[in-house]
Amino acid sequence: MIEIPCFKNLSITHIVCDYNGTIAKDGTVLPQIKELFEQLAKSYTLHVITSDTFGSVNAQLVGYATQIKVLHTDDHTKEKAAFLMALGAEQCAAMGNGNNDKEMLSAAAVGIAILGDEGCSVQTLMSADIVCKSSADALALFLEPKRLIATLRR
Repeated sequence: MIEIPCFKNLSITHIVCDYNGTIAKDGTVLPQIKELFEQLAKSYTLHVITSDTFGSVNAQLVGYATQIKVLHTDDHTKEKAAFLMALGAEQCAAMGNGNNDKEMLSAAAVGIAILGDEGCSVQTLMSADIVCKSSADALALFLEPKRLIATLRR
């Protein structure tokens, strides 16, 4: 439990990450993600949700402590939000950068927009609780929860 004064108490058990533009660039996982996932997997269930634009997610995440969800409908925005809701949105942190991440971030107990090399959709940015310059910085918030408190308290 992370108690954030005048914001909310977070009971995060799931961290849901978009793939491309969030924890991967051009279909390749960013170098620092594996170590962060290994540390986070001790306390959280990790999920990667993706359209798999480059067809590389399964090969790239071999050996990672994560569950992979490849999207299959025509409406990835709604599919991502529905996935989060099925997990229990109040127990989820979500990270993403694309326009199709906006509803997922909005529904999550804490939504984090990533402003990385690919940029970030303005709609998604406005749906987030926090904006981070990288996925590594965003994931580290859950290893050092006082950072969440410092950012979100009112």
